[in-house]
Amino acid sequence: MSFDTVLIANRGEIALRVIEACRELGLRSVCVYSEADAGMPYVRMADESVCVGPPEPARSYLNIASIVSAAELAEAGGIPPGYGFLAEHPHFVQVCEEHGLTFIGPPRSVMELLGDKLAARETVAVAGVPVLPGEEAPSEPDALLEAGERIGYPLLIKAVFGGGGRGMRRVASPDELVERASAASEEAKAACGDGSLYLEKALADPRHVEVQIIGDGGGNMVHLGERECSIQRRHQKLIEESPAPSLSDDVREHLQEAALWAARAVGYRNAGTVEFLLASDGEFYFIEMNARIQVEHSVSEVVCGVNLIKEQILLAAGNPLSFTQGEVEPRGHAIECRLNAEDPKRDFLPSCGTVTIDQLPGGHGVRLDTALHNGMEVLPHYDSLLAKLVTWGQDREDARLRMITALERFELSGIETTRDLVAEILTRPEFKTGEYTTATLEGLLSG
Repeated sequence: MSFDTVLIANRGEIALRVIEACRELGLRSVCVYSEADAGMPYVRMADESVCVGPPEPARSYLNIASIVSAAELAEAGGIPPGYGFLAEHPHFVQVCEEHGLTFIGPPRSVMELLGDKLAARETVAVAGVPVLPGEEAPSEPDALLEAGERIGYPLLIKAVFGGGGRGMRRVASPDELVERASAASEEAKAACGDGSLYLEKALADPRHVEVQIIGDGGGNMVHLGERECSIQRRHQKLIEESPAPSLSDDVREHLQEAALWAARAVGYRNAGTVEFLLASDGEFYFIEMNARIQVEHSVSEVVCGVNLIKEQILLAAGNPLSFTQGEVEPRGHAIECRLNAEDPKRDFLPSCGTVTIDQLPGGHGVRLDTALHNGMEVLPHYDSLLAKLVTWGQDREDARLRMITALERFELSGIETTRDLVAEILTRPEFKTGEYTTATLEGLLSG
């Protein structure tokens, strides 16, 4: 191992996961925290904890100088960023390198490439990965309209940099294009400092399927199967499952193969995710590649029996991947529900307050990833994710029924959550059959 101390540049349940992985690997863990998170359980569980600033993320978890100073103070050698905050921030990786710190994730060059969605599209297309018709959006209105005609309507306006749906607009006709492109550019510029856009052909009610990949940069690149992520609202996922339902063996095999092509084409190392849109005719197309561990990685871990957080640390320390593709043996089916501090009855308005835990789920085939504790203050400064509830079953119906029971046992008071909504989705006919798309949740909410 090239380092013996790890500084966790994140919070919440992912901080707990890293602490657990460090203990299993015999590494010392150092946790950073904001003043608002001083009472969180992972702050006590880590071998050492360092306060990096006030509650506001820009002054704490996004403050690169504070994070690096904490690492140097604690004599840490490795920094896992988790997801969110600095996880896909090439400048942070550069600063880590300049201070002799090992960033536990993909190389900076890969992160920079994938951060440019147009460059990523072009790179994977050369490798034979299917992409939708698309091109850079000209800033001049007449040229923009000409580009729209070449691609065809409906189309999507997307930000070249950034993610999370920011800067994305659907355009049904030329009459909407110029105005919506202007609004999308302003939103993208506010979110990531760059208003560059590209246009891409839009599919009618596609599915969103992604493939978990991990590799050591030494020739061993493997996938851990695919995840269905079509239950989402405004491009934010709410339920994920693996394997994806209603997928032919032929499409599944080609989807997984394309993900490996994409990963090799960009020179990927460590854990990442390749995202695709799946059309109703069975054709699939590359969307983007996430240069980090994702929230929903837990689903793949449960099905494949792999601890991705441990593997990330080992790979960053210079070890080869501990398994090959032939040794990955997916078993059964897993479903994950994101339980957020939001009120679906009030257009998903964030819900803040003091949490009282009345009951939490457990038992065979149930996994709860959370940093929840009694008396916890849910504040407006951070992401609304409270917990990830994952159930495993011998088959999909077994996992679905187990999830319904587990959700009944997830009882909190003091705040509103998405529990009842995800429980309702699980009982809908389209979810039972696995015949759902990215339009399913919006249809349910507007019906």
